[in-house]
Amino acid sequence: MSETNDQITIIGADTRISGEMTFGGATAKILGSCEGKISAKGELQIASGSTCKAEVSAARVAIDGVVEGNITASERVQLNGNAKMKGDLVATTLVVESGAAFNGHVRVGPDAIKGGSAGGSSMAEPKVVTVAQDEKAASRK
Repeated sequence: MSETNDQITIIGADTRISGEMTFGGATAKILGSCEGKISAKGELQIASGSTCKAEVSAARVAIDGVVEGNITASERVQLNGNAKMKGDLVATTLVVESGAAFNGHVRVGPDAIKGGSAGGSSMAEPKVVTVAQDEKAASRK
């Protein structure tokens, strides 16, 4: 029997999973809570009210709930308005809606995935740039 793209795997709101989860090409929607490692060849949806403390690797990730852990997405990550994420993120495309909260490092773009997964040693430390008052005034002229 061939797998269709419209299949959805749902982890119920009253379910708590600890360990390693692997999903094929279908969409996986988490309504409950999870902890560990999640791999998905298709889309992973973290619903509003759900909590995941996990390392995530998927093609596409859509977050409405809470995620604590690093995310690597070969295609796209979407942080919807209720999303709260703490961890490093690597994706080809990142969409952040107004109201979403994010705390971590980000690498985005067509070459981001080539640098390795989120949380890896290749994640650069943030750099702080300060501009002296005289330079600010000169740039306004």
